[in-house]
Amino acid sequence: MNKRRNNQPAPKFVSALEYINVLIGSAIIALAFNVFLLPNQIASGGVSGISTILLSVFGWEPAYVQWAFNIPLFIAGVIFLGKQFGVKTLVGTIFLPFVVFLTKNIDPWTNDALLGALFGGIVVGLGLGIVFRGNGSTGGTDLAAQIITKYTGLTLGTSVVLIDGLIVLSAALVFDIERGLYALIALYVTSKTIDLVQVGFGRSKTAMIITNRQEEVREGILNKIDRGVTKLSAYGGFTDNERPVLMCVVDQREFTKLKQLVKSLDPSAFVVVMDASEVLGEGFKRA
Repeated sequence: MNKRRNNQPAPKFVSALEYINVLIGSAIIALAFNVFLLPNQIASGGVSGISTILLSVFGWEPAYVQWAFNIPLFIAGVIFLGKQFGVKTLVGTIFLPFVVFLTKNIDPWTNDALLGALFGGIVVGLGLGIVFRGNGSTGGTDLAAQIITKYTGLTLGTSVVLIDGLIVLSAALVFDIERGLYALIALYVTSKTIDLVQVGFGRSKTAMIITNRQEEVREGILNKIDRGVTKLSAYGGFTDNERPVLMCVVDQREFTKLKQLVKSLDPSAFVVVMDASEVLGEGFKRA
């Protein structure tokens, strides 16, 4: 029997884990909607924001409104954009409003609009980040933004901003300006939390080292820090002489060691340091 290379998990296990992520993430988003956003009338974009406004204006059940928008948008996405969304997007599209309906009688966790915006944004971002890690989507206005992008030439980011902006503006008109501002706070916090969930708390550093003692520095990085190093071809801007640059990626706890090593080997070395939000490969996170 052949062993699976590199101990990679079976495709069926990976697929099941992705569906679990979509379900858990959708449930978290739905809970945040009912305990933070809806009670404080925070319509922070998306179909959930539309359902918040329509509940206030017409008294329509948010879960039904979300189904009424999500399912036709999914069908439109398949028609206009092709069958690229898959079953996971359909699962998120249907399951999220279902959990909204199941949890609609849970008491609000805060009646302070600012706290609702902050924690609602955090928890929604957490849920969306988990859904995205499962290679899924909750559908909704994201699909509408993709359709607009395809047929207007606008960028996806611009389309999303336009749609969410209109929803936030509608919330400001239906409720008041303050609620619209809280919705903007929730949107911002959500986007930052999604990044955090997808990238993680860890931050690596990329160091570009220009030194006259390349071999000593290279060997020190390889042997004392146990990290790889890449030599990049470069030329001095003033002399036009060849001046290779050493590039090394280290995690946060190794960065101080790298600085001390370079300083001890070549005090006159020129070092440029940049944040690397995510590093995939040997010695770091697997793709």
